[in-house]
Amino acid sequence: MPAGFPASAPLVRQAGTRAGRLCQALVTRVDAVEAGRLAENVTQAIGTRLWQEQVLGAADSVIAGQWRERELSRPVDPQAGPGVRVVLLRYTDGPADLIVVAHRSVADPCSLLRAVLTGESMAAARPDTGLLQRLQDGLARLDRAEAPDWGLGRPGADAIGSRSFPVPPTGDAPATDAAIGVLLTAALGLALARCTGAERVSVGQDPVHSAEFGCAASTPVASYLDEVRLACERPSSDAVPVVGLTVSATRPFPDPVHPMSICVDDPGGSLTGPLQGVCWFRHSAFDPAVVERFAGMLGTAYRSLAAAGPDQPIGELALFDRGQLAELAELGGLGRPLPAPTAGRRIEDLVRAQAEHRPDAVAVSFQRRQLTYRELDERANQAAHALQAAGIGAGDRVGVCLKRSLDLVVMLLAVLKTGAAYLPMDAGYPDDRLSFTATDAQLPLVITDRERFPRLAGVRLLAPQDLQATAWPVSAPFQDGGGDDPAYVIYTSGSTGRPKGVVVSHRNVLSLLGATIDDFALTGSDVWTLFHSSAFDFSVWEIWGCLSTGGRLVMVSHWTARDPQRFAELLHAERVSVLNQTPSAFSQLSEVDRQQPLPDSLRLVVFGGEPLDTRPLLSWFDRHPESRCRLVNMFGITETTVHVTAQTLGRGEALTGSRSVGRPLPGWHVSVHDPDGRPVPPGVSGEIYVGGAGVAAGYLNRPELTAQRFVADPHAAGPRYRSGDRGRLLPDGRLEHLGRLDNQVKLRGFRIELDEIRARLLDAPGVGAAAVLLRQDGTDAATARLDGYVVLSGGGSVEQVREHAARFLPEHMVPSTLTALPALPLTPNGKLDQARLPEPITATALDGDLAGEGGQDLEAKLHAVWQQVFGFRVGFDDDFFTLGGNSLLGVQLFAAMRAAGLPTPPLRQLYLNRTVRGLAAVLKQG
Repeated sequence: MPAGFPASAPLVRQAGTRAGRLCQALVTRVDAVEAGRLAENVTQAIGTRLWQEQVLGAADSVIAGQWRERELSRPVDPQAGPGVRVVLLRYTDGPADLIVVAHRSVADPCSLLRAVLTGESMAAARPDTGLLQRLQDGLARLDRAEAPDWGLGRPGADAIGSRSFPVPPTGDAPATDAAIGVLLTAALGLALARCTGAERVSVGQDPVHSAEFGCAASTPVASYLDEVRLACERPSSDAVPVVGLTVSATRPFPDPVHPMSICVDDPGGSLTGPLQGVCWFRHSAFDPAVVERFAGMLGTAYRSLAAAGPDQPIGELALFDRGQLAELAELGGLGRPLPAPTAGRRIEDLVRAQAEHRPDAVAVSFQRRQLTYRELDERANQAAHALQAAGIGAGDRVGVCLKRSLDLVVMLLAVLKTGAAYLPMDAGYPDDRLSFTATDAQLPLVITDRERFPRLAGVRLLAPQDLQATAWPVSAPFQDGGGDDPAYVIYTSGSTGRPKGVVVSHRNVLSLLGATIDDFALTGSDVWTLFHSSAFDFSVWEIWGCLSTGGRLVMVSHWTARDPQRFAELLHAERVSVLNQTPSAFSQLSEVDRQQPLPDSLRLVVFGGEPLDTRPLLSWFDRHPESRCRLVNMFGITETTVHVTAQTLGRGEALTGSRSVGRPLPGWHVSVHDPDGRPVPPGVSGEIYVGGAGVAAGYLNRPELTAQRFVADPHAAGPRYRSGDRGRLLPDGRLEHLGRLDNQVKLRGFRIELDEIRARLLDAPGVGAAAVLLRQDGTDAATARLDGYVVLSGGGSVEQVREHAARFLPEHMVPSTLTALPALPLTPNGKLDQARLPEPITATALDGDLAGEGGQDLEAKLHAVWQQVFGFRVGFDDDFFTLGGNSLLGVQLFAAMRAAGLPTPPLRQLYLNRTVRGLAAVLKQG
């Protein structure tokens, strides 16, 4: 076997011609005697000349390596000249290198080399025209195939890179080229299966043939190797492989054949020492860092296969060694310590510190009322004493169901001061939802201003005024609590139809604040808004992020939060500097900003709650330079304390439509895993796991679900959370969020389990089957809606089903449309075929005859605007929200009304007058 040479190519070079991908090359060392007779042998054996070059350097010099690489990389093209080239490089210290390059349609270089060295004549080196066509067709198929998404290549890049890697000896390595080839192909199959998630993979053998075989995790090693061996012996020509592998002493190509072409050589020729591998790759398909990690994974898989027992399932084989796992963990943020801890063990300690430091600064304001930090602290102390007198203390949970007011913040703080945890409940939730939450959480007491909160056995109801009598002292109450105590419990949607409570500790929240205060430069001069419901964990960040740093918290009324124009006016009036928004809400605020720019006081906008489409932000950057207002996209989960990662956004992210949510916060770390829980390399998508300082204690009273979702962390103390979100790590450590793996969706900031809604629909009398979908028109978040489908098997009506759902589900979880079907469409496997579920309302072309009842009066004009906004015919008495409307679409409706010259009342009137006829009556009254 001719001796091979390590590649000495530069790491990056420009791609060559197609002919270069259809050539093979080899190099072998000859002495001076052999070199002297080669010219005659070349002419005699293959009928061509020997090209000779004198290299001014020794055989092991840098310049010698450069000459070798140049000659090995120069292709030949039988359609433009000879299909063979033989070159002799002579060095100053005596040895010489013989290089043979041959087009695959002419001959293989090993046969040519044998003829050259022996002088034996072989057939004329002419191309096989049939083989040439098949080779060219094979390359065309490869070039038409899409680059793998896990490769993270740069489309359009024409550079070629290389990465060398050793394939270490296994101790009992096979003794033949073929056996090594099978083992390496099998190892490559395991690596490809981990990257693609497929149970069948294809490994290229040349431009025409590939080895196809299965990689099911349960397959025993012996059976797997047998299948790979058979696939190598009987190659297929059907698949279009991403990666090709050659085990040979030849350089298999001057230019890579496949998007990634792996050449494994045996430099020593003994088959027992380390093998030398080179990954050649196209930058258009693969990022260099991805290739480097892939090569490491290939080497580990090779060792694991060689050492495995014949009956061991291949899914149990390690593809990352201990060092590689540590590198992956570090890439995901492990080891980034939290900044200096905040001053205090608990949330109320931070607020009390602000009250002591700046007692007369305004802490909270709502409409024309406000509280200073001293007043906030003292009123919370009074309420805490009253709660303690009512029997509340450490370890308890207290429900807080209040409308937006100063009392809301006072009561949340008061509960914490008793050592108990607060459980926020939205006052707009239906009675059944409130009853379930209070009962499931075993609440002894609920603080509420709701007129008719459900009466439950063992649950005491108190109003805020009951807890703020002047008789109670203003001094801080005694409590025996620590940082690991629960601070709050927030209920999220549940896949079984049961919402689940997430228990979050003071330490979790203080870690979040410590990880962000310096980066976001949060100070007492900031003005925040409390825009979101207290039952949405974004409010945790808004309330305590502001009050722990001495800022002023501006509470946003229910109606102002639903009217972007009024909200923009509030931002101006209050000189808000820190704004937190879901992308859906911000898209409407951004539309207002086009007409009337938001205040220059705004310096930080934090996005969260749902995926962000960065492309529409380009117009924002036109109006607001990045240097003046920082936009940050944060990925987070209730179970990991609001936020996990942070990505500062700029024009570059908007131009590329970046889906990056940034790197983990200090103290947090993330990793990505396949469905079997095994780690995957950067670039490969899978389930996001989150570990570190923000991981909550688990689910309230749900030990089995807690054990399922909060799993052991092999790299750090404490558990890590299986998020159910799909994402991938980038080679620079940033995380891309790619949506949900299960049936969970985000709608206007709320995390919703579609199965919970489906379960409620199935509970309705007469419903035999049900399905729920989230639909949206393009990237316009305002059009997002839930569409429900039911099969009525025992009488009843769609409206009765809707009424049933509304009794149990919050408003944002009630389907916007409900459609009755004779049966749900199914796939051949018996699963719901979502693609075949019909649109709930068939759009009709507007024929212009919109006079309807009342002629072309105000009511008819309003009717025309409604139809323009919805895009289908609506009735004068159709309910706006039953048609699929929501608050964001309501904003669009009012904008269309203004454009049509119609008066526009406050958005609240749409909630009170939900039909064309009803709203027109309001407009007529002026």
